[in-house]
Amino acid sequence: MHDHRRLGRELDLFDTDPLMGAGLPYWLPDGAIVRHTLEEYIRDAERRAGYRHVYSPALGKRELYEISGHWDHYGDDMFPPMDLGAEQVLLRPSLCPHHALIYRSRSHSYRELPLRMAEVGGMYRSELSGVLGGLTRVRAITLNDAHIFCTLEQAVQEARAALELIGRAYADLGIRAARYRLSLPGEGGKYVADPELWRRATALLREVLDGSGIPYEAAEGEAAFYGPKIDVQITDPAGRESTLSTVQIDFHQPERFDLHYIGPDGAKHRPVMVHRSIIGSVERAVAHLLEEHGGAFPPWLAPVQLAVLPVGEEQFEAAHALAGRARELGLRAEVAGPDQGTLAARIRAARLVPYQAVIGGREAAAGLVAPRLRDGRRPEVLPGAELLRRVGDRVAARGPGLWDPS
Repeated sequence: MHDHRRLGRELDLFDTDPLMGAGLPYWLPDGAIVRHTLEEYIRDAERRAGYRHVYSPALGKRELYEISGHWDHYGDDMFPPMDLGAEQVLLRPSLCPHHALIYRSRSHSYRELPLRMAEVGGMYRSELSGVLGGLTRVRAITLNDAHIFCTLEQAVQEARAALELIGRAYADLGIRAARYRLSLPGEGGKYVADPELWRRATALLREVLDGSGIPYEAAEGEAAFYGPKIDVQITDPAGRESTLSTVQIDFHQPERFDLHYIGPDGAKHRPVMVHRSIIGSVERAVAHLLEEHGGAFPPWLAPVQLAVLPVGEEQFEAAHALAGRARELGLRAEVAGPDQGTLAARIRAARLVPYQAVIGGREAAAGLVAPRLRDGRRPEVLPGAELLRRVGDRVAARGPGLWDPS
């Protein structure tokens, strides 16, 4: 059973320091590569799906979160206000109020909708020390977030398209959903009191799930304070369940922020706000990937994709030349020479690297390499350029597969 905290330290991906504080991990170079690659994958997937990216600040005035409802309904999970002169500012617990303001800053026609706004942005939760752990429960969160402003008629299709994006990402990452949950409100004052908005949003999400043919379970008490949501649930090796991805339909915040668009009749109309996150927080996604794959990331996501292993010092020049060509092609390659141990020891040390290229005297003389795959397969000796082409093709194709023999 894999523990992402142990793997993260063994593989030099991330760590913590008491002077930085609990729940505030830092990323080491290899971990930063995984994180950056994952973030760029998400941004690329979103661009292809018609999203436009923004940046917004991690601070906001208290008044902003009073309008959104976070201060009243989510205040226990927020850090205390900071006094700045006559104003109070807070670390944001969510990106949606900022995106609502960005939408409101310009007038919009119905012809612009759906308007898909995305950001990989930081937010902060005042988690208690007793529940913090590794990357799964942290105080500084990097969220893959997006908000779609659309007409009522467009909401179901936009939410369904978001579920499809989530499915494609899971396939590329080599992970799977344990189950889908329709999260509904429960008892108490945690939720916005507007039964009609809850009814409308719930009906739309049921239509999304039923139309997608996805089995799901309804669960009371799991909704966001402002509306119901579809939660994509995952399980860790110990069987513990958590939410990775979400899709929500929100009528509340468009009302609170007085959002509108100009319809074909020339009048103002209220948009629907679809919240969606493909991989949720980057931290939790990396934690799950580590535990799902035991540190053997899919080739496109691995911090080192190709380990070049010269048998002796005589092949050092050929090894560095191959690694240099790999880097020019955008691959992440490193040379592990004889100074790092015997060939067998270096092969073991690179056991999580998707591809190894062994270069002995005969291979160096002929411009060849002997490939080894981390699953134990050893394809035939082939030219270095051909190995780089095949590795590059697999990386570009994404997904968990290692080798295409053609």
